[in-house]
Amino acid sequence: MSLNERVLEQVSQWIKNDPDEATVATLTALVTKAKAGDEQAEAEVASAFAGPLTFGTAGLRAALGPGPARMNRVVVSQAAAGFAAWLKANGLESGKVLIGYDARHNSDTFARDTAEIMAAAGFEALLTRQNTPTPVVAFGIKHFGCVAAVVVTASHNPPADNGYKVYLGDGSQIIPPTDTEIAAQIAVVAASPLSSIARSDAYTIVDDELVAAYVEHTATLVSAPTSDIKWAYTPMHGVGARVVLRLVEAAGYPTPACVTAQMEPDADFPTVKFPNPEEPGAMDLLLALAKETDADIAIATDPDADRCACAVPIGGVWRRLTGDELGSLLGDDAIRRGKPGLFANSLVSSTLLRDIALANGREHRTTLTGFKWIGRIPGLAFGYEEAIGYCLDADSVPDKDGISTTLWLLRLVSELKAAGLTVEDRLNEIEAAYGIHATRQVSLRVTDLAQIPTMMAAVRANPPSVIAGEPVDVADLTNPTNGLPPTDGMEFTGASVHAVVRPSGTEPKLKCYLEARRPVPPAGADLAAERAAAETVLDALWADIKQVLGA
Repeated sequence: MSLNERVLEQVSQWIKNDPDEATVATLTALVTKAKAGDEQAEAEVASAFAGPLTFGTAGLRAALGPGPARMNRVVVSQAAAGFAAWLKANGLESGKVLIGYDARHNSDTFARDTAEIMAAAGFEALLTRQNTPTPVVAFGIKHFGCVAAVVVTASHNPPADNGYKVYLGDGSQIIPPTDTEIAAQIAVVAASPLSSIARSDAYTIVDDELVAAYVEHTATLVSAPTSDIKWAYTPMHGVGARVVLRLVEAAGYPTPACVTAQMEPDADFPTVKFPNPEEPGAMDLLLALAKETDADIAIATDPDADRCACAVPIGGVWRRLTGDELGSLLGDDAIRRGKPGLFANSLVSSTLLRDIALANGREHRTTLTGFKWIGRIPGLAFGYEEAIGYCLDADSVPDKDGISTTLWLLRLVSELKAAGLTVEDRLNEIEAAYGIHATRQVSLRVTDLAQIPTMMAAVRANPPSVIAGEPVDVADLTNPTNGLPPTDGMEFTGASVHAVVRPSGTEPKLKCYLEARRPVPPAGADLAAERAAAETVLDALWADIKQVLGA
């Protein structure tokens, strides 16, 4: 197979348009190799020009490189101009737009392009002087009175990726139909040469004011430590350290032992296979440091610091808490403190937070996956999703925030230690009071994106009526009956089992979320035996789901 004339014409036009010498050189070299018969180069060019990136509720996210299906200066400039056009069409012209960025390859360039385009479109563009955590930018929306914000980040994706996330003036990520409306404006922009997009250097650089305001506010969310605690920390080569260390000092908490090799931002993430605290091995250096320093807790923020993971000794062995374990721990703590408001988590998360809330006379909501939904719950006291995202300060940051979560965890560990307790003790208390809720997420990573709709079609065509030996109700979430908006997923609900199968919104994965529940155990029951029984059910759940998927 050789590149057809249509693709070659697209390539020619791209090279004329692209202002980035690096991507032009990459594309030129790929085409030369493809014409010489290099099948790998040919496939890469065809993939890069297979179609434009889809602008969705997560904005844009893809591998860096030339072409409309990759992240580059052309695609980002078109996205910025399209977003500006949408804002003006919706009566938000002349307002402030805050632009932040992480430390990935080209993030600063993409952010500057965005600032120039927003400024030329008549907005008061505010560009952070240096890389800044996503939740700090989200905080800045209300702090500066912005009509919108942009964060250039690929969060926890592999090093080759970058992304483009947009927020509106309420501090929340966009939801349908805003995403499709913005995408339509981007398509209009993309139909004209890139040179037709106006630019201006009349944007404002945001210095320390933003971080200082975030730290000053967030430090007030917790009380002073009540015991001496030791903790270990890593930002996983991301941008969290600068703000995390400043915040804990302002709140009066001790400086952590830090994973030196991971403290400085590094776009290549050299010490981890995937820069995601959930991935196997990603927290190995942190756990080793925690053991060495006899820490009470080990905490990791992901590369843009909007997510937080922690590990503690469980049964004498250091183990990372699952997203659901940490969610139930924080939710239970918020209820114990009498934090006013509603509690919420996504439908792919454990049902334990719901059970805790209802047992304590508190209101709970289940949402679709993503903080674009959780953060919009009015009067939210605490919200989380199992992918280690937590919101404890929705009034200021209606999004997940790994930095404030870090501080909240330190306060909790300090208070538990003062009472002679550990995180393990508190988790045991929760299970003794509300029953075992064992969860597991299994991700099927694919190299061919066509595999995902094939697997989803298979489970829709032959949904199991019994899983793990238990009858289940089947719900196709594209036609929901639970009052939630439609989404691509299948849900299976039994008396003591629950499973959701859905495509990832940000990675080439099919995700399966499994839960096995056991009732409140009698006093003095062996919790370890109860957990083991629930894990056996999870094994059976996965075996049945995997068979239906044909995985």
